[in-house]
Formats: sequence, structure tokens, C-alpha cells
Amino acid sequence: MNITADAVKQLRERTGAGMMECKKALVEAAGDLDAAAEAMRKSGLAKADKKASRVAAEGTIVVEVSADNQAGVLVEVNCETDFVAREVDFVAFAKAVAATALAQRLDTVEAVLAADGGALDERRRVLIAKIGENISVRRFELLTANGQVGAYLHGSRIGALVAVEGGDATLAKDLAMHVAASSPQYLDAAAVPGDVVAKEREILVEQARNDEKNKNKPEEILVKMTEGRIRKFLGEITFVGQPFIKDPDQTIEKLLASASAKVTGYARMEVGAGIEKKQTDFAAEVAAQVAAFKA
Repeated sequence: MNITADAVKQLRERTGAGMMECKKALVEAAGDLDAAAEAMRKSGLAKADKKASRVAAEGTIVVEVSADNQAGVLVEVNCETDFVAREVDFVAFAKAVAATALAQRLDTVEAVLAADGGALDERRRVLIAKIGENISVRRFELLTANGQVGAYLHGSRIGALVAVEGGDATLAKDLAMHVAASSPQYLDAAAVPGDVVAKEREILVEQARNDEKNKNKPEEILVKMTEGRIRKFLGEITFVGQPFIKDPDQTIEKLLASASAKVTGYARMEVGAGIEKKQTDFAAEVAAQVAAFKA
């Protein structure tokens, strides 16, 4: 089976394992990246599965919060190049999308573009014609709170919102900053789907089984041996279980308890997350353009 160099590279980035181990795992998994990563973890070859959202598309993230701090929106607007992502009219359009979504409390991209007689969609089309790149409103998220919404924007590529009951404005902003930096997958352990926990336990038990020190140990003992690592796993992927970025000695859960506060929701966006960008040979592209010009 033909395994591409790019597939091997992706598996190396996910697992931290060597090139030959990655290629062998991909061959055995018939090219399935997820299956290969899981098999390597079970065999102990992988340090961890470092899979993250593929960040490739260009654009900007805009954060907008209402005057009473009880609602906020995150918007991602995409374009084709980083140069256009910094262009004044493009940035102004992205901010207009966020302002409209927040003011009218809209809940879909389609509704935002159709608002005010489709004014934003028309503005988008005009911008495409002017700039010469495809521009799209990829997604946005509206968050409301009975208390307050904290917001944080890291440059123009990562943004976060957190809905908090109790605490103060500083806490709300700190929590949003934490979300932007640590990207928790779930709010708390109760929110983690059972199949996610079951899969992690299966992997950890298999790792324990493959350890020479644990040969001939009964299954129930192997399962018990993994419970501490399961708790660590849940702490790493849940918002309240993570160490607070400004004070790693305390978890978010303890920080909230000390402030008599509660997180009721959160959102995070990163430009291009989940979009795979086409890889191009820059030298070949320039050569092609030169050839076309000569013709």
C-alpha cells in the first residue's frame, strides 16, 4: 500500500513517534490515520495523540460584547490570504457581522447575512469583487449570561467568551483568557461523553497490559490501575478541571469556588480550525505565472 509522506508527517505530529514506526502503523491500518494513532497508543509507541484542529484558512476572529455584558458573540470570517485578513475593509466587514449578530441576537450565519434585507451579504459580494478573493462568514456563536460574559481576543486569530454567574469582570475576563490559551474540550467531567471516557480507558488498559511488569495481572486490576490516569485525562480536557493559566497551583474549579462563581457556558474560535488548506509549491507557482506572462 502506498503511504504518502504527508500522512506519515501528520501521524508523527500527532504521536511524537519515529518516522518508520508511523509508516508501519499506517500500513497496518490501511492508511487510516485515526486507527494508526490509536494502535500506536495501545502499543506504547505513541507519547500521546496530539491531534488538534488543522489550522489552515486565513481570516479573522471578532469578539463583540453588549453594553450590559450579558451577551457576546464570536465571529470567524475567512479569506484566502493573510494579507487580505489585515485589509481595512475586510476587518470592517467582519466587525459589522459581529455587531449585527449581537444587536439582533441572530443564531445562524444565514440569518446574519440575510439581516436588513441582505445588506451584509451584498457588502460581502462587493468586497469579493474589489479584493479578488473569496470571502465567507464561516461561523459565529452567541453566548448569553444571567451574570456577565467575559471576552478575550488574542491578536485577531483566537477569541473566547465565557458566561459566568457570580464573580466580577476581572474573573470573567481571566476565564475567557484561560479558554483561549487552554482550549478545553468540555465544561466538566459530567459533560464528557461516555464513549470518549470508555475509549481512553480501553487505550490505557491496553498500555498497562503491554507493560512487562503487569503480565498475568487480572483485567479488574488493570482497570483499577488506570483510574488515576483517567482522572488526569478528564482534568486535562475539561474547563473546570484544568490548572488556571495565571495560577497553575489551583484548578478552575477551585478558582470558581473561591469567588462563589459558576461557568454556565463558553466558546472558543481559532482562525481556520478544522479547515485543511491546499499545499502549494511556491516555486512552481511562480514559474507557472512567469510562463503565462511570457505567453
